[in-house]
Amino acid sequence: MRDTGGEDRDGSVQVGMVGLGVMGQSLALNIEEKGFSVAGWDAWPDPVDRWLAKARREGATNVRGYKALPDLVRSLRRPRRIILLVKAGDVVDETIASLLPLLDAGDLLIDAGNEHFLRTERRARELAARGLRFFGMGVSGGEEGARRGPSMMPGGDRAGYDDVAPILTKIAAQVQGDGPCVTYVGPGGAGHYVKMVHNGIEYGDMQLIAEAYDVLKTVGGLSNRELAETFAEWNRGELQSFLVEITADIFTKKDPETGADLIDLIVDAASMKGTGKWTVQDAAEIGVSVSSIAVSVDARIASADRAGRLSAAAVLSGPGAKAAIRADAKAALIADVRAALYAAKACCYAQGMNLMRAASELRGWDLRLGDLARIWKAGCIIRAQFLGRIKDAYERDPRLANLLLDPSFRDELAVRQDAWRAVVARAVTMGVPLPATAGSLTYYDTIRRARLPANLTQAQRDYFGGHTYERLDRPGHFHTDWSRL
Repeated sequence: MRDTGGEDRDGSVQVGMVGLGVMGQSLALNIEEKGFSVAGWDAWPDPVDRWLAKARREGATNVRGYKALPDLVRSLRRPRRIILLVKAGDVVDETIASLLPLLDAGDLLIDAGNEHFLRTERRARELAARGLRFFGMGVSGGEEGARRGPSMMPGGDRAGYDDVAPILTKIAAQVQGDGPCVTYVGPGGAGHYVKMVHNGIEYGDMQLIAEAYDVLKTVGGLSNRELAETFAEWNRGELQSFLVEITADIFTKKDPETGADLIDLIVDAASMKGTGKWTVQDAAEIGVSVSSIAVSVDARIASADRAGRLSAAAVLSGPGAKAAIRADAKAALIADVRAALYAAKACCYAQGMNLMRAASELRGWDLRLGDLARIWKAGCIIRAQFLGRIKDAYERDPRLANLLLDPSFRDELAVRQDAWRAVVARAVTMGVPLPATAGSLTYYDTIRRARLPANLTQAQRDYFGGHTYERLDRPGHFHTDWSRL
């Protein structure tokens, strides 16, 4: 391990890491630990020093740090393999522009940040014209995942993926019987698109868990200790997942300064970085309903306006006072919320899978939905027991029109829907908002209805705009002069 200071540029290092923030440092050390040499560079010298110090503490010996980009490039074995972990957007373009004069035809660039898939496709075209290989790779799992084994979603140049696959398959999270949590996703921006939808599902999953917490606390009166026990119990069953596991842990934490439960001291205003919004935008663009994800994005936006909510709370009235739930009714409420959370999660995941299926058909990506569920089973934020069943559903029928139509999921939602409806109804009477839980139920009821009131919407559109309508009893498009009828 060394800070070369511009020396030792022998062209033998197997992987270059550009960007040594938290994720870059962690992924680079993961690569070194799996037996590959790594050279790192950052636009500022301090991260390089911190990374080398961290590598020294962890006993990593096959790493090099550079403070000049040309030195990093010269240290790499040809064809060069360089991973970019820098801020999405303009910084990626600026970094690529700095690298271009230093690279040769056949070199490979991997953008491992959370980038918009259309930018990835543009860069792939531009770099291909210069003889360079490029792909965008979604990486999920946070700092710990990057260090110990993330879920990775690479897409773009297939030859580039094949070149680096021996490294990626070793550094990925591993699932016994299912292999490494990485696969070639598809061409173009497919990798970053899948990561975008993964994050959209994550938004929905987190919102659903937050709503379950709200019902249990506000309607059921559960203490934080009871909430911790409840979520820990759920994590031992069909709801087992990383997010449910950490939720149980969160309720046990005390503030070291006050001794109070830390969860009760955290401001109720959620932030976001944009991938959930991108998911909703593209779903609207290609005409796929992702209502659970959309309302989860909206819930974060609404929560962020805390000052507005505090002002409105002093003016707007809610339902009349309701009697507190009886202690002997808590168990029944907990069981109902558990069922509602499972059913609503199924709808959220179904929407994400449907979006990827539609995008794949539209853009010619040939996404394998069962394989995508497989690589999310470990290493990523939405890892869950649930994903094994999604994988099985798409292996039974790769052309499954909707996850909820799989016989297994169909039957599970059927037996849970009464509890699901009861939770939503009780929350409404208590004035507790459940946008994602209720939105998922609305999605379920919408797709199971043979007839919707959109016939009236079409009549209105034809009335005021002459947009025409279709009829049930004969083919064609029709217009009516409604004012003359």
